Formats: sequence, structure tokens, C-alpha cells
Amino acid sequence: MKPIQITEPNKKEEDQDKELKNRMSRIKHKIIVMSGKGGVGKTSVSVNLSYALALTGREVGLVDIDLHGPNIAKMLGVEGQGFTGSDNGIEPVRVLPNLKAASISFATANPDMPIIWRGPLKMSAIRQFLEEINWGDLDYLVVDSPPGTGDEPLSACQLIPEVSGAIIVTTPQDVSILDARKSVFFARQLKIPVIGIIENMSGFVCPHCGKETPIFKKGGGEKAAKDLGVPFLGRIPFETAMVEMADKGLPFVQSRKDAPSTAAFQEIVRHIVTFVA
Repeated sequence: MKPIQITEPNKKEEDQDKELKNRMSRIKHKIIVMSGKGGVGKTSVSVNLSYALALTGREVGLVDIDLHGPNIAKMLGVEGQGFTGSDNGIEPVRVLPNLKAASISFATANPDMPIIWRGPLKMSAIRQFLEEINWGDLDYLVVDSPPGTGDEPLSACQLIPEVSGAIIVTTPQDVSILDARKSVFFARQLKIPVIGIIENMSGFVCPHCGKETPIFKKGGGEKAAKDLGVPFLGRIPFETAMVEMADKGLPFVQSRKDAPSTAAFQEIVRHIVTFVA
């Protein structure tokens, strides 16, 4: 097992840029998933979107650049696995034959150990995820970024050539919408197309009677999309089984194929595929 070592670059900057561009040139579409604030279920959305894309037969990679709170390994059911080295660089963890993943959690022996890094070291780690990991030929690379508009999403957007677009995840209530709007303007300032807004936790579906209750309100994400002139990708209802499946490492779109949330993810995938085509 070969863990990633975050060190000072020993290559010339031109060589680094060339290698990064070579890696990224083999990926058709690069998508960054953002949220204005934490707690909106952004990682759950990233995991299930990646899995749903893979279930359509496409080659997909998912990279977790939330260095302080990496969760994709647990949600994908590959917790405890690690990177391996090869002649082609660092090998990502294989989740499905056509789904690969990378996270800082694959490079740390102790899951309880915090990552206490400042900006430059975080940018070096993100560069390594993009430059040194052997992603191969992909149809989609989904970048799960931490909330806000700070170092990590900025680094990813600046390092990745020709980002296909940004997806903004929000919940319906006003405080979340306020921060989501900032993410839209962040993408615009960096000249990254906004694929659209996803309204997550849009209504609670009772597991007993099936009735839907708007515990976080409803429609805020769609209204924000309309006001900002960006696509609205869809609503994902809150289902208790989604929490249970995430804790068990079972992506919801695979384990609950007939659920309303799975149908919502499938429709969102169709919107994404159409947008980037």
C-alpha cells in the first residue's frame, strides 16, 4: 500500500502542469459539486450522483477534496481501503468496475486523526489527487468539495482545465438559499458554467404512510434558480432510509431502486448529461 505523501513539489512547475493537463485531458467532463453552507447533504448527493452515472454504464471518478471531513469512503462502503502504487501513478480505490474514488481518508491509517493543514498544503494535496492519481479514461469526474467558497473549491476550479460545470446543492430554507446564491456567483466569477441547483431534503417522506411533509419548507431552490437564471435540476426528498444506507456504506440509488429519491437522482442525471453534451 502506498499512501499519498504531501511534500514540497520536486518537479518543475511546467512539468507538473503538463502532467496534470495530460491526466485531465483523458476525462470528458469535470463537474464540481458545491454548497454554500454545510449540512445540506452535498456529499450524499455527490456519492449518489456518481453511482447513478456509473449505473448508466459510464466511466466515472469521484474525488473528495473535503480534506477536513472526508466521508465518501464510508458512504461508498470502501472505508478502510487505501491507495496502491503502480507504474502509472497512484491507483484510486475501485468501487465498481466503472467507478473509481479518491479521498484523503485512503491515505491515512487512523480515521480519527484530524487533518490540520493551512491553504498551501491543501492545494498541494488537491493537485496530487488530480495530477498523480491514475484516473485513466473517464466520462465524468465528480469533485465533491467542502462547503463555502474557500481554498478547496477555488483550488480545484483553478487547477482543473475546462471544468464542465458546477452543481449547487441547497436545502429549501432561506438561510441555505442565501449561501447557495453565493456559490452561483462564485462559479460565474471563475467563468464556470452552472449546471444547475439541486434542492435536497425537499420534503420528508414518512416511511410508514408515505405522506410528504415539508419540514425544511419547499421550493426555495427552484425559486433561487429562477431568480438567478440557472437551471433547476430537481428536488430530492428526505427519506430516513437514505441516512441508514449511508451509514451502512450502501449508495441509496442502488439499494432502494424504487424510492422517490432514486427517481429524483435519475432525472437529475438526465439533466446533467444533456447539459454537458
